Amino acid sequence: MRPTDLHMVVPAGGSGTRLWPLSRAANPKFLHALTGTDRSLLQATFDRLAPLCTPERLLVVTGTAHATSVIRQLPELPERNILVEPFARDSCAAIALAAAVIEERSPGAVMASFAADHLITNIPAFAATVRHAVEGAAAGRLMTIGITPNRPETGYGYLRCSEPAKPATVQTVLEFKEKPTLEVATEYLASGRYLWNASMFLWRTDVFLAELAARRPDVHDPIRTIARAWDTTEQETVLAEAWPTIPKVAVEYAVMEPAAAEGKVATVPGDFGWNDIGDFETLGELLGRDIGGSRVVDVTGLKDAPPVLVVDGDGVIAVPFSSRVIATLGVTDLIVVDTADAVLVCRRDRAQDIKKLTELLRERGHVAHV
Repeated sequence: MRPTDLHMVVPAGGSGTRLWPLSRAANPKFLHALTGTDRSLLQATFDRLAPLCTPERLLVVTGTAHATSVIRQLPELPERNILVEPFARDSCAAIALAAAVIEERSPGAVMASFAADHLITNIPAFAATVRHAVEGAAAGRLMTIGITPNRPETGYGYLRCSEPAKPATVQTVLEFKEKPTLEVATEYLASGRYLWNASMFLWRTDVFLAELAARRPDVHDPIRTIARAWDTTEQETVLAEAWPTIPKVAVEYAVMEPAAAEGKVATVPGDFGWNDIGDFETLGELLGRDIGGSRVVDVTGLKDAPPVLVVDGDGVIAVPFSSRVIATLGVTDLIVVDTADAVLVCRRDRAQDIKKLTELLRERGHVAHV
């Protein structure tokens, strides 16, 4: 398929609560340079998708709080291709809006959806996997790209395949599985029939919208109403009226899981250095520089950044994001994140629980710090 025939969609939402206080609702992780370069995660996503389609066929779906930042970071993107949600309604609404707008502009087109906050290191392997998945989508399948697991990971959902995973091969997905226990994840890995669900989706827009209409008309109908008014003078009025009526639901629950049960979902296994940088453990592993057994993650890009001192300690992950010095003495296995208005200190084995702090701040009315 030529770049002029394929549409790319980048959902850019969420606040990355497990990376608080670095990632905030107003300045989420996809706007940060967590790539080992001066490019943000959003910009890196654009960079790897741009060779696969023209900028005129690449859309970003984002919220009102982030639209200006998206425009600033992606000047190559036509402004009409930045679809702004009035407020978040979960992944099904965001992806369906893009699908419906594309269907209005280019009926029956193939679209591929890739999150704005993922890191991929092997770009040629990624592109080759996408091309195989596009073939399945063009043939009418609801496609995913599943990630070949290299460890028994409990932080991801899984795809159960009809046979052991084979690279560059379209395979039927039998079932979407929730995040497992370590024991179950170990069994998944040993079987060879399970892939990580990275929420990478490809389909023909007419096929997806037909499935959505059959399964969730409460999402489909207002989305199609909005899309028909998109690019017209009625866009904002219709959006304001219809968007609040759309229920919050993930696209996996709304479409992909029930469609998989009917044999309509397929996958192409991918192995291209994928990571969603979901917590500070991962951030330290991927981007941290070693200082005597501890890791410092430089996210400011400043040459004169303040020093980080780890004395008589080991296994510290330090993330300086202010002008202050970070110094630890005699402590081990801690995460220390310093920003202008918040400091986080937690044990490394509690990295997945950091989002509980953001929930507590909201409950107590400190929304400016979330």
